Amino acid sequence: MFQKITLALLLLATVSCKNSESNEKDKIKVARWLLGNWENKLADGKLSETWKKVNDSTFQAQSYFIKEKDTLHFETITLKQKGEELTYNAAVIGQNGDKPVTFKLTNLTEKQLVFENSKHDYPKKISYTQITEDSLVAEISGILAGKPSSEKFSMKKIK
Repeated sequence: MFQKITLALLLLATVSCKNSESNEKDKIKVARWLLGNWENKLADGKLSETWKKVNDSTFQAQSYFIKEKDTLHFETITLKQKGEELTYNAAVIGQNGDKPVTFKLTNLTEKQLVFENSKHDYPKKISYTQITEDSLVAEISGILAGKPSSEKFSMKKIK
């Protein structure tokens, strides 16, 4: 009897560990709510982000700010899961030699993703928070011109 109980507990522990490992490795799946087209129309222009699934471990986005007919900001973003690590890689045209800057995931919930890179000048922290199924807030923060600074961008999903 003791052997059967021990075997059952061992089997239960093994299954629990496998489920835990699966959850750890599937962090990118938690971010599925990012997929789609997002925008915010402001008085001075339009902010847009378009997220697409490339494969089971990679999402890509293009983010841009357009004022009238001029693109004032263009950025490509790759959200990549490698092993248990989820990274946010952002390449902004005209910055950092157009090479991506990597931010590592520091906090993950069903409705929020937080990425940080303490060595980067600005931003040091990037977060996405899902408000409803069709709205989110993206926030960047860090030190700008020697002072703490942050910017929030509310966006609605467009169909």
